[in-house]
Amino acid sequence: MTQSIKPASEHEPLARLAVPKCLQVLTVPGLHGSGPGHWQSRWEHRFPDWQRIEQHDWSRPSLPLWAERVSEGVMRAQRVAHRGAVLVAHSFGCLASLRQAALDPAGIAGALLVAPADPDKFAVGSLLPAYRLPFPTILVASRNDPWMSQRTAFSWGTLWGSELVDAGNVGHINADSGLGEWPEGLAMLATLIQRIESEGSSETAGDGIGPWEAGVEVASAVPYI
Repeated sequence: MTQSIKPASEHEPLARLAVPKCLQVLTVPGLHGSGPGHWQSRWEHRFPDWQRIEQHDWSRPSLPLWAERVSEGVMRAQRVAHRGAVLVAHSFGCLASLRQAALDPAGIAGALLVAPADPDKFAVGSLLPAYRLPFPTILVASRNDPWMSQRTAFSWGTLWGSELVDAGNVGHINADSGLGEWPEGLAMLATLIQRIESEGSSETAGDGIGPWEAGVEVASAVPYI
């Protein structure tokens, strides 16, 4: 079944996003970081409690080094939030997040994976998980992303057990896409956080199957077209 995400009106105030104290949101930008016009930077400005994963060299796409920084951020998050980190990743930041999940998923409560870079372009496909991840994920891909085709992105997302979201024709889903604060993305993050909370409730009740494991669906966000 295909779900549709209702777009926020241009004049409609953005909905509040409640992040429980047991979770820490970490943004994981891609190559060259995210400038002030990028939705990640706008979200960080709006939610000052969120933390950014900083890289030593934003211009050097070294997966081991970038994943190590994600690991450090997740460990810091666990000190202040017992459920761990919710990763909000973009482009090569998605690959770094996924590499860390392959090495050690402990402390990662969930991930919003937006416009992942193509692993084959960086020759790192063998270093990424090729199985359902042990935490809920939402993967958002554009129909005209120059860094990875939507079909390839959805193929990877299916392996990871992600909910798949069609973002329409918005390029690499970055500052050049003209998304502003990207309210639809915030709505997806809210959905992810709800799933993480539900998964915690299920575990408390003795049910180890999270709601995202019921099946993979492709949700359409075509209002961008």
